[in-house]
Amino acid sequence: MDYENNDVYEEDVRDFDVDIEQRKALIEEAKQIEDTGDWSALNRELSDLQRRWRRIYYWESAYEDTLEEEFDALIDKFYAKRRELYASVEETKKDLIKQAKALMNSTDWNRATEAMKDLMTQWKAAGSAGKEKDDVLWEEFNVARNTFFDRKHTHWEDMQTKFEQARKVKEELIEEAKKLEDSTAWQASGNAFKELFARWKEAGSAGREYEDDLWNAFHASRQKFYAARDAYYDELHEKQDALYQQKEELLAKAKEIAENTLFTREDTAAMKQLSVDWKAVGFTGKERDDEIWKAFRDVMDTYFAGLKQFNESKHAQWRQRMEDRRMRKTELIQEQKRQIQRIERDMVALLGERAIEDAKERIADKEDFIKTLEAEIEELDKALAQ
Repeated sequence: MDYENNDVYEEDVRDFDVDIEQRKALIEEAKQIEDTGDWSALNRELSDLQRRWRRIYYWESAYEDTLEEEFDALIDKFYAKRRELYASVEETKKDLIKQAKALMNSTDWNRATEAMKDLMTQWKAAGSAGKEKDDVLWEEFNVARNTFFDRKHTHWEDMQTKFEQARKVKEELIEEAKKLEDSTAWQASGNAFKELFARWKEAGSAGREYEDDLWNAFHASRQKFYAARDAYYDELHEKQDALYQQKEELLAKAKEIAENTLFTREDTAAMKQLSVDWKAVGFTGKERDDEIWKAFRDVMDTYFAGLKQFNESKHAQWRQRMEDRRMRKTELIQEQKRQIQRIERDMVALLGERAIEDAKERIADKEDFIKTLEAEIEELDKALAQ
């Protein structure tokens, strides 16, 4: 009987040893597990080890407890690392959510779209924070993304409407420009083109599909008009340059005459003719024409002011001569009257008839002379009165 009990005991010891070896083997297997970063595969492997550990009979020995502590520590090391990684991923995804929320109300559509795509790439590369947290975090992240892309889609639809409106406006402007492209009303049409261009800019974009073709059509009419206008003004400026040279020559002649200060009839006639010639030359361009006209007008004013002064001086001299002549004639009349009085006094003493007749003849001659002088004075007075 005792022998039989010993056999059972030995068999139990052998089973205990086998179980211990199995636990040690599982510990060694746990030590050999590599962290590949594939948590799904690693979780399956760890779960399998734990399941196999639990299937081993527990003998309630202290040694088994020691082995289990070692085994659990190895397993916990992996789960602790996973928890640490989950926490890191969670922080990463929360930061991505924060960035997405900062972008979701942006109106810088192109930049924000690229940024949102980049955030999505980072989200996919971030890994898992655990299924439960992944779902919650994804929902929050996706709400921010959808908010932005819904706004972008609404904006795109609004832009399409605006593009269509702008296209219609610009097509109308092109037609108006075509009506003006052959115009020769340079100033009025030039102003009209400026107005059309301002309206073109106010219309906004018609979208990439149409904008370039619309602009090329509109710009072609503008360029056609401006090229014709430039050619016209180039030719006009050449003519005006030639006319300006003629006016410079007339100005030089006027200066030469004015500087002589002779004020002859010939010079005055020449100056008057220069004014006639000036008007016949025509317009040389507003800015230059005003300037050279002022110079010409100043020379003319200087000459004719000098002529006026010269004539007034001559007239004053003539008037003085006339008054001097009148005075001499007046004095001569007085002298003739005094001589007549002397002759009349002397006649009282005359006895001979012949002498008396001579005296009377002399008186008559002097009276005739006085009448002639008075007539001349009258003419002088008339001249002076004028």
